[in-house]
Amino acid sequence: MSRTTSFKLVLLGESAVGKSSLVLRFVRNEFSDFRESTIAAFLTQTVSLDENTSIKFEIWDTAGQERYKSLAPIYFRNSNAAVIVYDITQPPEASFEKAKSWVRELQRQADPSIVIMLVGNKSDLSSQRKTPRELGEQFAQEEGLLFAEASAKSGEGVEELFMDIGE
Repeated sequence: MSRTTSFKLVLLGESAVGKSSLVLRFVRNEFSDFRESTIAAFLTQTVSLDENTSIKFEIWDTAGQERYKSLAPIYFRNSNAAVIVYDITQPPEASFEKAKSWVRELQRQADPSIVIMLVGNKSDLSSQRKTPRELGEQFAQEEGLLFAEASAKSGEGVEELFMDIGE
């Protein structure tokens, strides 16, 4: 008999880094080059880890705009996991540094058992890369985070990052 576990997951990161696009690729296998800014969205997706275990991801997609930042603790309260997204095509002092501040915020305010994954998005644009992969890997290792790079546009690495969190 298989068992399904619900798993609350929150997405954090600056505006336009691709949070909503990653979720829509994972849940609906969809991508649009033109997306309106998200204020907040809730989606679910159930995946099988093996023949006996399924996880129902309850995904909270948050707004990236600074004016909504004070709402974030409401979303990550009682979360089992957080995916913090940055854009690899922006210089490190832009979205990567903001991602690091999200990690610190979670470490300060979220449950200590929360699983945190740092994700460099837009890997399909590697020719325009401004944030080296090694920077993300090193920070994730230092902070005990999971790390992945993915492309919401091509779908590369998207399902794997959610499966890694589930495991």
